[in-house]
Amino acid sequence: MMMGIDNNDGAAPTSPPQLLLERLKDYGQEHSLDLSRIDRIIRCSLRSQGLPVAAIEPVPESCVSSVEDRTMEERERWWKMGLKAISEGKLAVLLLSGGQVLLPIDLYSLYHLGTRVGSSDPKGCFNIGLPSGKSLFQLQAERILCAQRLATQAMKEGSAGSVTIHWYIMTSPFTDDATRKFFESHKYFGLEADQVTFFQQGIIPCISKDGQYIMETRFKVAKSPDGNGGVYSALKSSRLLENMAMRGIKYVDCYGVDNALVRVADPTFLGYFIDKGVGAAAKVVRKAYPQEKVGVFVRRGKGGPLTVVEYSELDQSLASAINQQTGRLRFCWMANGLEKDSIYHLAEKKIPSIHGYTMVLKLEQFIFDVFLYAPSTALFEVLREEEFAPVKNVNGSNYDTPDSARLFVLRLHARWVAAAGGFLTHSAPLAWRYHHFVLMLAKT
Repeated sequence: MMMGIDNNDGAAPTSPPQLLLERLKDYGQEHSLDLSRIDRIIRCSLRSQGLPVAAIEPVPESCVSSVEDRTMEERERWWKMGLKAISEGKLAVLLLSGGQVLLPIDLYSLYHLGTRVGSSDPKGCFNIGLPSGKSLFQLQAERILCAQRLATQAMKEGSAGSVTIHWYIMTSPFTDDATRKFFESHKYFGLEADQVTFFQQGIIPCISKDGQYIMETRFKVAKSPDGNGGVYSALKSSRLLENMAMRGIKYVDCYGVDNALVRVADPTFLGYFIDKGVGAAAKVVRKAYPQEKVGVFVRRGKGGPLTVVEYSELDQSLASAINQQTGRLRFCWMANGLEKDSIYHLAEKKIPSIHGYTMVLKLEQFIFDVFLYAPSTALFEVLREEEFAPVKNVNGSNYDTPDSARLFVLRLHARWVAAAGGFLTHSAPLAWRYHHFVLMLAKT
């Protein structure tokens, strides 16, 4: 770089961007906004809205390992392969626990679990009412401990030491402090403190429908987390990819915090993923009915990559179409929704602003956006009642409540007791059905 020296005794004129940065410095905001990048994101994202969805095809049956097609021999082989990889320290678990905690003013403004259930704590701190009183964080930590014990037992006789699974937890500036303190106060739920790493997702300004910034106060732009897809850029900026490489980690099991039945570090799923030799894999379940408001996996174009289309983007005739050979919906594999630095998804939310609670557009990336760039993808079917009990809404809502999640957990555990030869004095009532995803990524 070449620099010129100004020999003029007078001060050089200040450009408008410099003046703006000086003003931002007055209020501690100078490092908060990359204005050119954010402007590019806003323009591209707004321009993409309303465009026709590219041609899509159903996911071929060959891309899905369905429950009825799996043999006992395959499951046993995958289980052993997964335990071997875990015992060799090749698996890390990545928890998506960011988001934003808002004051519980009214149900319409409630955004994340903490406020939806009347609590300002991060989602993972929530107790769904199990007899044990365990939080979602504790349930997940104990499943990691269980996977460690199983992998340790599977190690060859004479091997020294025990297995450790590193847990990476993505928070946000809104949830980071409370999450760290919760873990510290509960002594990391039996895990070692140095096997848990916290890092923060990014935040991005909220905008109006015409692309203008929303002000939270007179001197502060309203911001929100950049979606669960922000995990990729957050891992890079936090230098955790280098951290994983240093630890010898090859596989990453990524999941959302608000699933009371998430099967963390599932050896069978890991073994399936390794056996398929793909770049990414996801757990899926079948849609219960055509109008179910969930995203589905599709193939983007003939022979193209797998990706997720939201229910609002899927034409109703396609949503109801039946595969005449299987009798199932053609688009039936449900899912939840690389930093491209351009198009983000726009979500309408109500947030506090200088004008009171205001409807805004939040810019978010989805974790499944990366599937378009994966060299290959495989899907692994699981049963809803065994692996997905989401906690998203306050008790009294029609679905995804703490009560429904608790019932799912109790019913599953009751089946385990019966299968082991035990008996119950009373059974847990039938709970609603849900969808689930767990994402497995190969770290290259």
